[in-house]
Amino acid sequence: ELAERLKELVGMNKLVEAQRLEQRTRFDLEMLSEVGHCKGIENYTRHLSGAKPGDPPSTLTDYMPKDALMFLDESHVMIGQLGGMYNGDRSRKTTLVEYGFRLPSALDNRPLKLEEFEKRMRQVVFVSATPADYEKTHAGRVVEQLVRPTGLVDPEVEVRPATHQVDDVLQEIRIRVDLKERVLITTLTKRMAEQLTDYLSDNGVKVRYLHSDIDTVERVEILRDLRLGTFDVLVGINLLREGIDLPEVSLVAILDADKEGFLRSERSLIQTIGRAARNISGKAILYADRMTDSMKKAIGETERRRAKQVEHNTLHGITPKGVFKQVRDLIDGVYSEKAGKEAQEREIEKARIEDMSERDIAKEIKRLEKLMMEHARNLEFENAARVRDQLANLRAQAFGGAGHDNVVV
Repeated sequence: ELAERLKELVGMNKLVEAQRLEQRTRFDLEMLSEVGHCKGIENYTRHLSGAKPGDPPSTLTDYMPKDALMFLDESHVMIGQLGGMYNGDRSRKTTLVEYGFRLPSALDNRPLKLEEFEKRMRQVVFVSATPADYEKTHAGRVVEQLVRPTGLVDPEVEVRPATHQVDDVLQEIRIRVDLKERVLITTLTKRMAEQLTDYLSDNGVKVRYLHSDIDTVERVEILRDLRLGTFDVLVGINLLREGIDLPEVSLVAILDADKEGFLRSERSLIQTIGRAARNISGKAILYADRMTDSMKKAIGETERRRAKQVEHNTLHGITPKGVFKQVRDLIDGVYSEKAGKEAQEREIEKARIEDMSERDIAKEIKRLEKLMMEHARNLEFENAARVRDQLANLRAQAFGGAGHDNVVV
């Protein structure tokens, strides 16, 4: 395949790409023959597995027994993702192939297409609060699990005019703040979210703004601070993402609810309204000047679910109880034990260096430099970089410098 591809590239006068591809592929072949592995080995899957060009790759679903049961959680999102993965991967890999970073066979190391995944489906349970058309048309049976064991009912939904929505939501915020409860506000645009955040802040409200530029760790910290009461109001555009089921939130305000679109569709409205469903006094206010079909359906569905829970509570004498969830649960996995151990080890290392004499420090620096160069010669660049950082820390602590000046890998 390499010989054929090189011929093609040279024929198109892509000499740099041809050289890059030959160099990389021959290095990978040498690594495979010498150590049995190379970086990016998955890109040679087609050759290693003996598959034909265009064949779907082997996946975990191929190893499942025929009578296995598959649960597709949040299926209204997952089905769309399964349908879109192939094209996204293909687009990225085509660029790599065109510029000589990969052989064309790398395109066969890919996600399954939706129709290929469907052939591998066993018995399937679609799990979703808001099933999409795909689930409705493919499901043989629909099972509703609306009743909560805690007795909590879906939030009350109220529609108010959008004319004075900002002033009205400010009044509602003050009521919730007095009760030590939290508020989520969703807007349609980034600019409006920023302006609303500034306005609320100017009026003495402790408010934060959640936007797409915030990374995962910071996002988790913001949600934790909201639960702890560091601030009372969170403004965002898309509050449909995971992790925003917060028991302390008693009010969800949806601004411009009558503007039809992805974030104001029936499913999105039901999901957003549901953000207040974990609080015993949960309420959702939709600000709109007209009633759209999406709003009618979302409000109707929420009221239907609410009525079912109320009926169940009355029948069984259940008094709704609020959900208690420890704040640390929200950030499990972000602040890991591993990170804590590493910090502890750094402190121990720091104390050890402080106790060393100048002669011992000089010996340690020489030892680390030698080790670093040895790793570099063996092409173990990650290990070399790790030793380089140790060396930099040692120099910084011993001499107060940055420590990187004389270190080259």
